[in-house]
Amino acid sequence: MDNFELREIFSDDIVSELSQIGFDEGYKHIAADKFRYKNIKIYNLTCEQANIIKQTALTVGADCATNREVIRGKIEKSNAILGASAAQIKKIAEKLNHQPFGLKNLGKNLTDFLVSKERKTKLVGILNITPDSFSDGGKYFEPVEAKKHIIELIQDGADIVDIGAESTKPFSEAVSSEEQIKRLKPILDFIQKENIKTPISIDTRSAEVADFSLNNGAGIINDVSGFDFDKNLAKIVAKYGAGVIIQHSKGTPDIMQLSPQYENVVEEVYFSLKDKIEFAKSLGIKDIVADIGIGFGKTRENNFELLNRIEEFYSLNVPIMAGVSRKSFLGIKNNDSELQDGLTLAVSYPLVQKNIDYLRVHNVKLHKYMLKNLLN
Repeated sequence: MDNFELREIFSDDIVSELSQIGFDEGYKHIAADKFRYKNIKIYNLTCEQANIIKQTALTVGADCATNREVIRGKIEKSNAILGASAAQIKKIAEKLNHQPFGLKNLGKNLTDFLVSKERKTKLVGILNITPDSFSDGGKYFEPVEAKKHIIELIQDGADIVDIGAESTKPFSEAVSSEEQIKRLKPILDFIQKENIKTPISIDTRSAEVADFSLNNGAGIINDVSGFDFDKNLAKIVAKYGAGVIIQHSKGTPDIMQLSPQYENVVEEVYFSLKDKIEFAKSLGIKDIVADIGIGFGKTRENNFELLNRIEEFYSLNVPIMAGVSRKSFLGIKNNDSELQDGLTLAVSYPLVQKNIDYLRVHNVKLHKYMLKNLLN
């Protein structure tokens, strides 16, 4: 009896795998779509739409799961999960172009969904000018130390420097706008005086602080509340034509870690960010980054699920950022920064393999080394 050797392939580079078995070189790029399988969730379909999509999928050898009551028309709306190869999705999209009930638009959506966007991870270096940071405990609170660290972060390879004058660690209290501006002024003055070209982001929830910062050399606002804390902040960003990082957060820092609960954490974070992105775009804001908000109103299990499924957030069609650096979900109870940075790197590595757009980190040098030497 013959024994057969089987091995499941997880490589994204299916073209290379086809070449290795001697497949037709002239056809391999076209054939590769048959081996790229996707599961796409489609929301709020009518029974008519869901039935047509399912039947269309079946005609090309794919499938579409719907609510069991769809076939009998006993449900008003149903979500669906379309499972198909990229080649099959293209055929489904073409067929939907000739279907009623607005499914022509879905056909276009599916075609757009297949367009791969080139992503390359960039590093956002963290500078906390607070006396009570969870990670560096006021190490850069004094302006002279903060200025040195800005230069160090840039020399180490930071693509953006993110400066925060208010700690937003769990159970922390809000810092007044006046105090934040007082802390930021000498640093922003230094940045302008030294003509620093690296983009500067200001980590603040305050419209007043954002206004001051954008008027004094900053170009990006990183709002960990995602516009929830100060409703005027988005208008300030729009006023200056600045960039914005919209982070998901469930509750304010003083209460966010008091038993956070989700029915489906990925879906809830996704749609919260989607709504806020659409709001930002409605104000004319164009340069938008979405941050999944690790540690902001989430359990340890929530955090890892979000990170493991980070690619699902690429459907938001804006750059995606994650801040895992030295956070408590890593399980370190002391301030051993060397151990914290090592574990941060371990969590960052799979995110970079998945081509996340931005990593917000304390140790830029270590992460830059990884990007240059372990992934190229």
